Amino acid sequence: MRFFVGAIIVALWAAPAAAEFKISFANWGGIKSCTTGRPNTVGNPEFVVTGLPAGTTTVQFKIKDLDVPNYNHGGSKKLKVTQDGRVAAGTFKYKSPCPPNGTHTYEWTATARAGGKVVGKAKAARKYPE
Repeated sequence: MRFFVGAIIVALWAAPAAAEFKISFANWGGIKSCTTGRPNTVGNPEFVVTGLPAGTTTVQFKIKDLDVPNYNHGGSKKLKVTQDGRVAAGTFKYKSPCPPNGTHTYEWTATARAGGKVVGKAKAARKYPE
């Protein structure tokens, strides 16, 4: 029995850890400058998605202004992510960052689903304007 338990511990220790679910985007994707408080409808920046949870069938993106969290900037419907983990710029439309008073921090949340079940969330934030 002691050998069996030891073998399980060694197997778990040696097993590769699941990659952490992450999203990133290098820039805002060349959107028109906006600091009026009246957002434009624009295409999304290119996203890189890594470590998708096992069984993920779709990913949905939402954006939030952390300085004005009640404003709905929208996001995507449920998307399929390609094998290379890229979501092309302009795949979906949303209301652009457009702070009326200086720089705000905006956070994208990606929700991974396996069918209807949420299997993971990842976030990436950056300031606008940069």
